[in-house]
Amino acid sequence: MEEKNHHLQKSLKLWHIVFIGLGYMAPMAVFDTYGIVSEETGGHVPMAYVLTLAAILFTAASYGKMVRVYPSAGSAYTYTQKTMHPYLGFLVGWAALLDYIFLPMINALLTKIYLSAAFPNVPGWIWIVGFIAVLLLVNLSRVTITVSINAILVLFQFLVCILFATLAIRGLLGKGENLFSMHPFYAPDMQAAALLSGASILCFAFLGFDAVTTLSEETPNPRQTIPRAIFLAALIGGMLFTTVSYFTQLLFPDISVFHDPEAASPEIALTIGGTLFQAVFLAAALTSTLASGIASSVSASRLLYAMGRDRVLPERIFGYVHPRLGVPVYNVVLIALTSLTALCLDLITATSFINFGALTAFTFVNLSVIVHYMVRRKERGWKAMLNYMVLPLIGISFIGFIWAHLDAKSVMLGLAWSTLGLLYLVYMTKAFRHKPPQFHFEETESIQ
Repeated sequence: MEEKNHHLQKSLKLWHIVFIGLGYMAPMAVFDTYGIVSEETGGHVPMAYVLTLAAILFTAASYGKMVRVYPSAGSAYTYTQKTMHPYLGFLVGWAALLDYIFLPMINALLTKIYLSAAFPNVPGWIWIVGFIAVLLLVNLSRVTITVSINAILVLFQFLVCILFATLAIRGLLGKGENLFSMHPFYAPDMQAAALLSGASILCFAFLGFDAVTTLSEETPNPRQTIPRAIFLAALIGGMLFTTVSYFTQLLFPDISVFHDPEAASPEIALTIGGTLFQAVFLAAALTSTLASGIASSVSASRLLYAMGRDRVLPERIFGYVHPRLGVPVYNVVLIALTSLTALCLDLITATSFINFGALTAFTFVNLSVIVHYMVRRKERGWKAMLNYMVLPLIGISFIGFIWAHLDAKSVMLGLAWSTLGLLYLVYMTKAFRHKPPQFHFEETESIQ
């Protein structure tokens, strides 16, 4: 198949891509989940983050292996398509769209919640429409401008987290508390089941590390840059989450002090720094939703582009790249229009959509490593068994644990969406009599 449209521009550097991953992960989310996870783990949130990071790095390693073979904007869609079957690849890509397309909508809903609390007299729809308009404007810019704006928003969140840690240290010293307590990480009565249950909640804080793979065609050397970016995004995000949750756990070991443990972040900010810090905290929360919205819109538009270029979606729309901007502009506009469904959906329903898509992608990327290296290439020896069988299986085991704890609503919505994809696939392939068209990549194993 020949490429008829303009290419994505290869202009992104390592730091650009790392910040996209961090923006997607939304650093300020560490405060939003603190109350829930602290209750779930019995006061060991930092240890739950350590376990989550350790587990998620196995899947991150699988993404790194596959992007070296197929440096494509299609990410899990392409990996599954090439290693297993085009039909299965399409269905994985279709499921992954749930994660990428619905996250901007979730960020729009969160923005409405934050700003409606601060300005109750302003109609909520104004915040949603305004947020989506900003996303659209930013994502219709050149990708270097988009990711630079995202980086500024992420840096502001990091500064607020550093300020929080500084205030926390001051508060702990004022109360004569031990800054180096190991209790948040270990206690004799700590229960492994409770920690794993907490980790299953925190897993979704790390979704951004895989989003960077959709930028593989916009960096000059993706086979080196993208695996590094995946690892750095997951590691930096994990270290930030662990550090912030450590100080939060020391300050608030008993979550009964919160009026609403499921929405404890405003109370945390007010308690530690007063109304001024609470205002700064709110600003950081808003930049978090904006950065995550930008990053997820970028990722979604690239996945749609890959599927359009393959002609599994209409190529003239989804495979089109603007000749001057180097951006799949129709996809960006479509995502903005889809995000307007935030006007009629609630946060719980919207969140249920993304979990199914993310876990589907994670599962099949790990499987792609096993199939590509152990089945197709017939790699043998203990090093191959470790790298291409054992490590992906560990990743699959952890993801399987998350699947087991996924709520029924997420499963039902995900299956309904997948059924729509299956029906479209039947139509597109004339009842499976034809394979879906594919974009052909030259496989490489030059970097292992």
